[in-house]
Amino acid sequence: MLACSETSRSLPRTWGLKVSEGGPIMDHDHFWLDEGQFARLAAHLPTDTRGKARVDDRRVISGIVHVLKSGCRWADAPAVYGPRKTLYNRFVRWAAKGVWVDVFSALASAGGPPAELLIDSSAVKAHRCASGGKGGNGTRQSAVRAAAGPPKSMR
Repeated sequence: MLACSETSRSLPRTWGLKVSEGGPIMDHDHFWLDEGQFARLAAHLPTDTRGKARVDDRRVISGIVHVLKSGCRWADAPAVYGPRKTLYNRFVRWAAKGVWVDVFSALASAGGPPAELLIDSSAVKAHRCASGGKGGNGTRQSAVRAAAGPPKSMR
């Protein structure tokens, strides 16, 4: 590992990507937005950033989509997408600002009506105790009959 020196700061970070003369070569084992997909998204991304400039939006959004598609934890995101904390922070901050809702609604409305619709009818079986009621097969007396009957305890 390089120490924090002038030489380590001058080297570009590739985050695990193979670098050629034309730029990083992206691995096919991970999700990556292509140029056309990112161009459609870029118009809806926030531009009112303050402070330090954002890192590569395409890489970070690809990492966010990878985590959401795979269902893994943010901490388990592959290193090729950059720092995991950046992925998480960008997702949470943009969710709070409503950026994701705007992006999804814009992309959904741009495509027109879908050619086919899918309905998911999942059936979930639960144990008989899952309903939250007390168990047992015996019949219960109504409150009136129980009050008229003999006491249950001898206090």
